[in-house]
Amino acid sequence: MNSLETETSPSFWVTYPDIEAAAAILQGQVNQTPVLTSRTVNERTGSQVFFKCENFQRTGSFKFRGAYNALAQLADEQRQRGVLAYSSGNHAQAIALAGRLLNIPTTIIMPDDAPMVKQAATRGYGATVVLYDRSQTNREALCQQMAQEEGYTVVPPYNHPHVIAGQGTTAKELIEAVGELDQLLVCCGGGGLLSGCAIVAQALAPSCRVVGVEPEQADDAARSFHSKTLQTVHNPDTIADGARTPSLGSLTFPLVLNHVHDFVTVSDAALLRTMYFLWERLKLVVEPTGALAATALLEKAVATPGDRIGVIISGGNVDLQNLGELFAPLS
Repeated sequence: MNSLETETSPSFWVTYPDIEAAAAILQGQVNQTPVLTSRTVNERTGSQVFFKCENFQRTGSFKFRGAYNALAQLADEQRQRGVLAYSSGNHAQAIALAGRLLNIPTTIIMPDDAPMVKQAATRGYGATVVLYDRSQTNREALCQQMAQEEGYTVVPPYNHPHVIAGQGTTAKELIEAVGELDQLLVCCGGGGLLSGCAIVAQALAPSCRVVGVEPEQADDAARSFHSKTLQTVHNPDTIADGARTPSLGSLTFPLVLNHVHDFVTVSDAALLRTMYFLWERLKLVVEPTGALAATALLEKAVATPGDRIGVIISGGNVDLQNLGELFAPLS
């Protein structure tokens, strides 16, 4: 682990007590998702593996945790003006549902190539959807412009302390359910889930090694971690749409440096093999980003023999109409 903290470091902006507070807010609002095990996986890896299945979370991913925690803490004036968010899909759905439950108007900026299942669900939860061309438009700049014009409160998908704290409750539930772990494998897009889970692991299982997992073609966080300098990527070509974020955030980058132990990357081909395996053998519908951590395990990107390993399955929002095209490379 890297020791880069100072008293003014942003890593102090999210701590384990913040995640405990988030867990209290989320009580009765989130699903306490199941932890699944598999003899086949244990035999294949030589380890004891625990899959934390956030594909069974409300809106189909872990994102609802952070979204609800953030919206629940807004002031009355902010609630009345409404919330604006940008997302390729899962944060969008999470903000939309949290807004509906809390009676807060929501507007979501989404890329026009976001999976149709995610666009439809976001609208179905009551949000107004604004589409943009990701090759022509900077979503953060568009978001800032709309927020200034309309007075919205912006809730970003990962670089927000209440979002990070909410996402961290995923690991809190897992470790409280199964006990201390030797390793915890977590996917990484912008780093909200990874940094929140790493904070929890340090608090509840201090000897646990936390490993972030990214797609090979969207490896900005891995490069940032290893170089200790923030790296970026532009519109990466990967099937893991939730990991197409341009970089870690000003909050998540220092948290990752201070609480994560290692980073690995996996190929899109490996992601597809893992998705197929999880669907076929464990009967788990998992989206590409949601399969990142499991892929690192099953493709032996991390050494695991004899370990107790937690694996976060982050989401399961797959456009079923595109399944044939998605799995075509395996045929």
